[in-house]
Amino acid sequence: MSIRPFRDIKRRKTKEINVGKVKVGGNNPISVQSMTNTLTTDVKATIKQINEIQSEGADIVRVSCPDESSSKSLKEIIKHVDVPIVADIHFHYKRAIEAAESGASCLRINPGNIGNEKKIKEVVKAAKDNNCSIRVGVNAGSLEKDILERYKEPCPEALVESALRNIKILEDENFNNLKISVKSSDVFLSIEAYRQLSKVTNYPLHLGITEAGGFISGSIKSSIGLGTLLLDGIGDTIRISLSDDPVKEVKIGNEILKSLNLRERGVKIISCPSCARQGFQVIETVKLLEEKLSHIKTPITLSVIGCVVNGPGEAAMTDVGITGGKKGNNMLYLSGVQSEKVLTNEMIEKVVSEVEKKATELKNK
Repeated sequence: MSIRPFRDIKRRKTKEINVGKVKVGGNNPISVQSMTNTLTTDVKATIKQINEIQSEGADIVRVSCPDESSSKSLKEIIKHVDVPIVADIHFHYKRAIEAAESGASCLRINPGNIGNEKKIKEVVKAAKDNNCSIRVGVNAGSLEKDILERYKEPCPEALVESALRNIKILEDENFNNLKISVKSSDVFLSIEAYRQLSKVTNYPLHLGITEAGGFISGSIKSSIGLGTLLLDGIGDTIRISLSDDPVKEVKIGNEILKSLNLRERGVKIISCPSCARQGFQVIETVKLLEEKLSHIKTPITLSVIGCVVNGPGEAAMTDVGITGGKKGNNMLYLSGVQSEKVLTNEMIEKVVSEVEKKATELKNK
């Protein structure tokens, strides 16, 4: 149960490609990605982190392959995970071939820095032979020398020119199972580059603000940049780049999509910032509920409001709601209707129980 969205986002129609079992582009849901920060050669640690990232809701996980040992480690890693793996490749074409042969579902490369035509052909052949897609990853910090000299500095036009050049390299080899990104650490540069690119190609776009920063600053920059593009209907898969635990990247990515009604997954909590009117400690309650309800994947709305000013109104639009009352007598709402009074010391357990019941009910429908 939820209020009807004020605005439905009309997504730009793109070509559909496969990244392993995940379809990207077309009419498919926008997927969320993250990237491991373990040493890929530490197979056990990498598997553990991939599974943690997936558990938080990632559809695709990227793994860096800086050397032969890393690219060949993918073979063992992929045996123990259930999510498509993107191999992150730079400069050495053999790493891309090794990763494709090891079972990677996608290669993240910049064809312009892979080498000569012969090397690119070998990478494309490996991708074709192993049913592997490719992401053309253009970055403002690593533009081709001639493009940078011509434009004097990274700008939207430079990023788009680089992207189109690299797309042509692959298309000349009859390869079009690809997606594209044009990332920058500058929000405005990224937005304009993606807008321009979306007008000249129908390949799916991977959105991101690269090197966005720490948890707070990076989350804000990414929310503004990606949110603006998503509102324009641009974007088929996203990655939040944070100097933090990659699990948090997935959490933020999913929250961005949920806030725009572009994804429904897990419990969506509507909560107040709290004030002197609150009938219970809202902030601590929300933290506990987020933790205790993190296992639920079924889309459910939950309102947690400290007093009766907005509590009943919010509860009327959510599956489960709790509103603060006097002397620890809080009102529980189910499907927008008052159900019963709940004492504060029993509230967490009761809300968790009702949300779990609702999740089971919706899942069995």
